[in-house]
Amino acid sequence: MRRRTRALALALGVGLVAPLAACAGSGSGTPVLTWYINPDDGGQAEIARQCTEAAGGQYAIEVSVLPRDASAQREQLARRLAAKDSSIDIMSLDPPFIPEMAEPGFLAPVPDDVAERVTQNVVAGALAGATWDDELVSVPFWANTQLLWYRKSVAQAAGLDPEAAPVTWDQIMTAARDQDKYLAVQGTKAESLTVWINALVASAGGTIIENPEAPADEVTLGLESPAGEAAATIIGTIGKENLGGPALPTEDEGASLSIFQGDMGSFMVNWPFVWSATKAGVEDGTFDQALLDDIGWALYPQVTEDQQTAPPYGGINLGIGAYSNHVDLAYEAAECIVTPEHQAQYFATNGNPPSNTEAYDDPAVTEAFPMADVIRESLELAVPRPQTPYYNEVSTGLQQTWHPPSAVTPEVTPTKSSDLITAVLRGEQLL
Repeated sequence: MRRRTRALALALGVGLVAPLAACAGSGSGTPVLTWYINPDDGGQAEIARQCTEAAGGQYAIEVSVLPRDASAQREQLARRLAAKDSSIDIMSLDPPFIPEMAEPGFLAPVPDDVAERVTQNVVAGALAGATWDDELVSVPFWANTQLLWYRKSVAQAAGLDPEAAPVTWDQIMTAARDQDKYLAVQGTKAESLTVWINALVASAGGTIIENPEAPADEVTLGLESPAGEAAATIIGTIGKENLGGPALPTEDEGASLSIFQGDMGSFMVNWPFVWSATKAGVEDGTFDQALLDDIGWALYPQVTEDQQTAPPYGGINLGIGAYSNHVDLAYEAAECIVTPEHQAQYFATNGNPPSNTEAYDDPAVTEAFPMADVIRESLELAVPRPQTPYYNEVSTGLQQTWHPPSAVTPEVTPTKSSDLITAVLRGEQLL
């Protein structure tokens, strides 16, 4: 009850959005379902159109675009759900915010028969991200993961073949150092830094939160551990030795890609969008074909040779609003949206990987993304960021204490971040 009360109070505390959208389908005729989507290249709107057509008048889906920033999406939805806004039928939800929405009852329970169907052939990372308190609380839609991208010429000079055998962070740091190149990583004070920290801790066999379902004042962090120290060592080394370049403290995914595409590029951890972005640059004459030919891909780097990698997991799941007037229809629409055919279409046209493994066999997918098999393999190994109703406090606390990368040390940083986050969760300190 403490968790439910706290999450609800947090949502109410930020105030109500006014005016609220009118209740869809309140009059006669075809019920209209509103799907709140994250910005994309039009792929979700096209799927909504196709599912509306397939419904044959049973329902119609209209899309409403959320802010581009994920935290702003969370804030808007939390405000409106706290006000029991019945116009929210379907939501595209960033996985880290799902526990915060599920805990106070903002998400309509997933019917057993729906849960059985929408979890068939779904990658492990997406199932973990759609689950809270051992229950499926959202419908897996598209899933994302980071790969290790590398310049073949640099890897060859270092005697590495990441496609044939896993590589470690130590190996790619050594390669960049020896060849006077930059590692493209995300060191900016933003969510991407939390993604990097979590992937390193998980790849070292640890976890940021040991008891994610505990009340706020009982949460135990796992950063003061060999895994936390290993993560701090890697980030601190890259920062102190300037292996990430002088702009590392402000480097996000786009800046990382620019570094990787340049003369100083060597290895990069980043999402699959980098392939389509680089390919488009070649097509419009920004880059030479030689750049695309020099790019390879492999699984995310290992922290140690004897420990399997745990790549980042991202993507979007579909949540059904608990106060919707059309919960049953919303779940029918969600099942249409996440069919393997629609997921394959969305990947090929918008670059967002499927959560359903069947979609990876689509010829359009393999043509657009020749590394589709590696993405699918990575998603089976991927580990979500901490699943907790207090994710915002955890992520912000990490960003405040693990930035800039050059100041990170294994002796101090894990303890400093644990102390701050614990104090915030206990109400003893403000972020």
